Amino acid sequence: MFRSRSWFGGGWGRPKNPHSLEHLKYLYNVLSRNQTVSEHNRGLLVESLRSIAEILIWGDQNDSSVFDFFLEKNMLSFFLRIMRQRSGGSSFVCVQLLQTLNILFENIRNETSLYYLLSNNHVNSIIVHKFDFSDEEVMAYYISFLKTLSLKLNAHTIHFFYNEHTNDFPLYTEAIKFFNHPESMVRIAVRTLTLNVYKVEDASMLAFIRDRTAAPYFSNIVWFIGKHIQELDACVRNDADHQSQNRLADLVAEHLDHLHYLNDIVCLNITDLNHVLTDHLLHKLLIPLYIYSLTTVRKPGGAEALTKALNQKFSLNESNGGISHELSAGKVSCVVALFLLSQVCLIISHSPLVQTLAWIILKTDRSVFDRGVDKLLETYEIEMGQSGKVDEASGSELSFKDDVVEEQKNITDEEKQRLATTPTESDGVSDKPFLETVYNALDCSENDYAALFALSLLYAMAYNKGIMPDILEQVLKPKKTYTSKTSSRDVRYTYNTHLVDKLLYIVLLSCQPSCRVRLVTLELALKLLVQLVMADGKSVLLESHKSTIESAKTQSTALLRNFYKSEEIFLDMFEHEYCDMSKSSLNVEWLCMDSAILLPPTGTPMTGIDFTKRLPCGEVERARRAIRVFFLVRNVVLTLNGEMETQLPLTNPQSCVQIDQALDLSISRYNSDLIACTVLWKDGTKTRRFLVIDVLQLILVEPDTKRLGWGVAKLVGFLQDIEVTGDKDDSRCLHITIHRPLSGTTTNRVPLLSAKFVFDDNIRCMAAKQRLTKGRIKARQKKMQHIARLLEIPGQSGPPSPAFVGGGLYNRPTGRGVRDHRPFALSRGPGFATPRWESPPGVTHRTDESRRHRDSDPKITAKKEDRTPNRSRDSSSSRTKSREGSPRMPRPRSEEIPLELIKKAPNSVIDMAPKIAIVPRPQVREDEEAAAKKPEVEADVSISSEETSFIASERRNSKKGGNVETV
Repeated sequence: MFRSRSWFGGGWGRPKNPHSLEHLKYLYNVLSRNQTVSEHNRGLLVESLRSIAEILIWGDQNDSSVFDFFLEKNMLSFFLRIMRQRSGGSSFVCVQLLQTLNILFENIRNETSLYYLLSNNHVNSIIVHKFDFSDEEVMAYYISFLKTLSLKLNAHTIHFFYNEHTNDFPLYTEAIKFFNHPESMVRIAVRTLTLNVYKVEDASMLAFIRDRTAAPYFSNIVWFIGKHIQELDACVRNDADHQSQNRLADLVAEHLDHLHYLNDIVCLNITDLNHVLTDHLLHKLLIPLYIYSLTTVRKPGGAEALTKALNQKFSLNESNGGISHELSAGKVSCVVALFLLSQVCLIISHSPLVQTLAWIILKTDRSVFDRGVDKLLETYEIEMGQSGKVDEASGSELSFKDDVVEEQKNITDEEKQRLATTPTESDGVSDKPFLETVYNALDCSENDYAALFALSLLYAMAYNKGIMPDILEQVLKPKKTYTSKTSSRDVRYTYNTHLVDKLLYIVLLSCQPSCRVRLVTLELALKLLVQLVMADGKSVLLESHKSTIESAKTQSTALLRNFYKSEEIFLDMFEHEYCDMSKSSLNVEWLCMDSAILLPPTGTPMTGIDFTKRLPCGEVERARRAIRVFFLVRNVVLTLNGEMETQLPLTNPQSCVQIDQALDLSISRYNSDLIACTVLWKDGTKTRRFLVIDVLQLILVEPDTKRLGWGVAKLVGFLQDIEVTGDKDDSRCLHITIHRPLSGTTTNRVPLLSAKFVFDDNIRCMAAKQRLTKGRIKARQKKMQHIARLLEIPGQSGPPSPAFVGGGLYNRPTGRGVRDHRPFALSRGPGFATPRWESPPGVTHRTDESRRHRDSDPKITAKKEDRTPNRSRDSSSSRTKSREGSPRMPRPRSEEIPLELIKKAPNSVIDMAPKIAIVPRPQVREDEEAAAKKPEVEADVSISSEETSFIASERRNSKKGGNVETV
């Protein structure tokens, strides 16, 4: 009935302000009266600990007396007493205690307050306390507390944790015990903590780590990574059907975390630690497990032997539970070893480490390899020591003379090619077991499973900044030698022709219709090829290799020519693939982060593997692959020839009209197809615009209020992406949808415009629909013709239109064949009337009458047909058929020549003055079809004249010469 007034009930003595010194004093009394944890008071203790953290954080920023009281009462001692209790509910309170300490140290900003908390060595006592780590919550908050403390380490605070007199560092020693914890969050926290410790520049502390913990800690890390690699290799062997991709992805991500952690350590440039770590990695992990696994498969001869051995190695051994004998012997499969070494060379750039690996892979002889790891490293040190002494003794001048070769006169091309191939390239490969394995893996006669990893390793070594050029020269980079002792301009380049032959074979194989080489393998091979043969910004390819790459370009063109179709899907596919490839090139580091490439190549998209990393499935994907092969090979040929791309993309963005661009509507490019309309948007708004149909684009123009005869483009879309449908209920309306241009890998194309267009009458609506439809067809046809020229398809020769490639404006073709019914279209301007020459009804020219009588005479017609060749007759008939259904338009008077002037003698002077007599035109009966279509065409002719006058303030209705009509 009555509430208790004691400290336990939180009665009347609780201060009203929770953030105050009085409230901290109140909480101190609560802890003093509840020093023993029980089931009854654990809730009160948890709430008190949480409130203490809030008050201390508030006091750190507002009131220093709070920390004075906290230290005066030694409140951290209460924390220790609570943790050391084994009574019921202590584990629950420990979780809150660790959370309170974590929040407290994470939010303290004042250094003085931090020093107060770290004094009296209570924090170290909490660190070494034996918590119940079987409780996941306790483990999580404890490791988070340690990581938070490591973030506070610096040259001043390190002495609160490391005791130089007792040679003890509990924060570090307790944390590294969890380096192999099954929970990934705990392992990541331990790595972060150790890096924070290594960053502190304290000599005594680093000496303690080097002498007491570095060797066992790094040894345990190496052992843990090795065990992890065994699991990854087993997963690759047992997942030929792509059923454990998630597990494999986790294992690859964990290995990447290990490599990045090791790289972070060596990048700190702590000499003693780097020496210990490098020694453990080379002796216990990288050489015995990674590099020596390359020799598990020996190639006795021929590509089939290697492929067979690789297939046997990846076959499931049921008798041994899926683990082969090599796995139990401490080695992994060849492709896994290549994949892991690629990751090492792509991530780690520590010169003593990666340079040793590169020398062992590229230079090791079989005699040294058979003697073991220690002898291998000893040989490397001897070789590097001798080369270093030679460099110091010779100096820069001698090194220049060493590269000088005797100038040979009267040398033939065959001898030059023989000189460019060094004896160690092909003859000495068999004596280098690791390099031989890498070269053998480049065989793609059946598939490119191992070739992709071999290319990745070669590429990673070629671009690793920690490897000296002397090791890579002549193997992965061209060698530069001087042919004259007096001048440095006479230079001769040599490169690894044996490796280039293998790369070119991959490229040629990729251009075959039924090859099993993935696109990513081809792109990587071409990247490495450019690296091998480009020196000083130019190509040093031999003529034989030049002809080979040109042959590959021809084969890729022929391969794509088989998929060339006049259907719309091919054009969309062609532009989509080019846009996707031009956005970004291949990133080899990201490629080696993908676990999917570790599994055998598959051709089904159901696995979720990217298209470039698997084989094509179906006719569409084979066409996509042929397009990409054509682009890749074409780009490399242009690079090697030192040429710029001038034919792609099909549409030059610089020559297209952009939004808000001012347009001069007086030129023929825009005013010939200008139609007024009202755009009804989906939200119900109406906008008055003028429709301009260009060669490639549809443009909605708004009149410019500042300049007469100008307009501003408010919406721009490509004609090839337009869909036009009529309205069943209103003949003046069109439903127009403009799709966005293809970009990226997405197939969902959000429309750029989807609206209803209302025109002034049905004739303008029909004219707009006709022009949009024809414009779409012509735009797509021109692009298809451009593609045909790229593919060298017969019948498509000739220069491409500048509207699609290169720069400059569109050049619209002119002539009677283009717009026969608009003889004065080019002379019109917006805001001005257009003169149109027409004869009034019943009036005709004499020439028209004589021509009509001549055409109606069957004898004259027959004579004409007899004199005309067959080819002329065919072409004339085809032109006639193409104009069937079109009404005859009266020719302008400026184009008429009287018949009597033509019949004059050749030596007589013809008077070309416009003295044409006009006689009444007899009524001639026209065809029914022409008569039916005549009003529509006449309306179409007069539309442009009427629409282009929208800017003029008033119409000019003057008439000239009696027969000039103002439209």
